[in-house]
Amino acid sequence: MAKGYVEFDEEFCKGCELCIKACPAETLILSKRMNIKGYRVAEDAHGKCTGCASCALVCPDAVITVYREKKAV
Repeated sequence: MAKGYVEFDEEFCKGCELCIKACPAETLILSKRMNIKGYRVAEDAHGKCTGCASCALVCPDAVITVYREKKAV
């Protein structure tokens, strides 16, 4: 199984939850932390990210960057 991780530009996240609904690994949640605008931000809570980038594709504000680990040869 592929391994990946996500980074959020939290100051621009509006907490719309589209990424949470789109994640097939069900690893994203809304954090209890709030950004400077008062929105709760998304985060990877379970560490099960596969690097599929479904979350980034649905994000209306492009605040998500997805990284995948290179496979060992």
